Amino acid sequence: MDRAKPPLPEGSIGSDFLQLDVREAPPGGLADWLAGQVRAAVADGRLPVGGRLPASRVLAAELRVSRGVVTEAYQRLIDDGHAAGRGRAGTVIVAAPVLPPSPSPSPGRLVSKVITPLPGAEVFDAVRAAPARIDLTPGVPDLTAFPRAAWLRAERAVLDELEPSHFGYGDPRGAPSMRLAVSRWLARNRGIRADPGEIIVVAGVAQALTLLGQVLRQHGVSAVAVEDPGSLGARQHLHHSGLETPPVPVDDDGVRVASLDAPAVLLTPAHQFPTGVVLGGERRRELMSWAAAGGIVLEDDYDAEHRYDRAPVPAVRSMLPEVCYMGSVSKLLAPALRVGWLLAPPRFFADLVAAKRFADLGNAVLAQLVLARLMETGELERQLRVVRGRHRRRRDAMIRALSASMPSAVVHGAAAGLHLTVTFGSPVDDVALAAAALAEGVKVQPLSWHRQRPGRPGLVLGYAARTATEIAEGVAVLGRLIGASP
Repeated sequence: MDRAKPPLPEGSIGSDFLQLDVREAPPGGLADWLAGQVRAAVADGRLPVGGRLPASRVLAAELRVSRGVVTEAYQRLIDDGHAAGRGRAGTVIVAAPVLPPSPSPSPGRLVSKVITPLPGAEVFDAVRAAPARIDLTPGVPDLTAFPRAAWLRAERAVLDELEPSHFGYGDPRGAPSMRLAVSRWLARNRGIRADPGEIIVVAGVAQALTLLGQVLRQHGVSAVAVEDPGSLGARQHLHHSGLETPPVPVDDDGVRVASLDAPAVLLTPAHQFPTGVVLGGERRRELMSWAAAGGIVLEDDYDAEHRYDRAPVPAVRSMLPEVCYMGSVSKLLAPALRVGWLLAPPRFFADLVAAKRFADLGNAVLAQLVLARLMETGELERQLRVVRGRHRRRRDAMIRALSASMPSAVVHGAAAGLHLTVTFGSPVDDVALAAAALAEGVKVQPLSWHRQRPGRPGLVLGYAARTATEIAEGVAVLGRLIGASP
């Protein structure tokens, strides 16, 4: 309850923390006032992200308010995503509130360099570097949820057990314990039965694509068909390997297998990027027939673990052992770890190991051993349950915001993943819209970036890394810009 204790004499009401004075609080609104004071302090830099708030008992005593007022204020900060409870470490600031847009001295130059109709190879680096108040670009999980305590425990345990020889050069395929942990993880969570000896640990799906591109070229493959719409980043990796990427249309049942006219195809069957559709049963059977006739399937198990309103979708690799299968922990833990895995049929395996060896001699071993421990102890499953709930709430917040600010937009891919795609029935220049949004401090990706052939305009909007407040404000900016477009 918002009940203040009897006031102290003049001059003794308040706390040294943020120079708080309860006399400034409106009647009956102490918890709101206190939460607002903390948000303002984070926004202007007085409280840094990572800083710890005072214990609720201590602050309540200093302010002469009930402890319930302070705990309620802290809970509101946690619900907003600005703070997190860390057990004995207390309540910690994990994100800054959205600030009003600051004027840019040269928005035209910034937009022209970043959001263009024909993005170059450096576009994603430029997008990441571009300043923005609210980043709604897809592909990033809630990085504030990284399990620091569990990671530190696992790292200490691993270091206690390591022999000096473990600090030398390892197997380019990856640490044996990591490959064993991955094989068990895939069996439990993706229905894939694979021997640890079939697994190559890689620096994420990006490196897996680069290695596959190199090896496929060695085997005489000159083109890999890709879904349309499909990931611009994946196309760029294949192009860098000298491969053509003919587009194959995607509908509500996934890629149209009957339209395949290339020796190989790259698919995201569990949660197609960017539409979010699942490769249907009939299409899977068509794909198996196509592969049996000599076609090469590259499966990116994108976003498979992040599902909310549907049953699990089996990996194609679980039914078709000849698939080149790729996965990672970038969307489950953090992209910065650069850890993933690649399974390949025997005809490509030795060449892929050689390509990995000459690329980097193998991934850093310590991170592999820590991650293997998290997989084997069940910590990674626990982390998945935590982030799945948080991501679901943020997805719901984005759907509400879209309904309020962009009611005419059609939403795709809501049942799973870390992003939504919206399309517009009326003519909208989605590149110009994304550029205008960036000029106002909101990052999004135009759907046309991920198309090779004409199609409905739209936006690809990530929600996992943002708070509900940020999502609502960012979508409101987009709604206003669409309303103002000619």
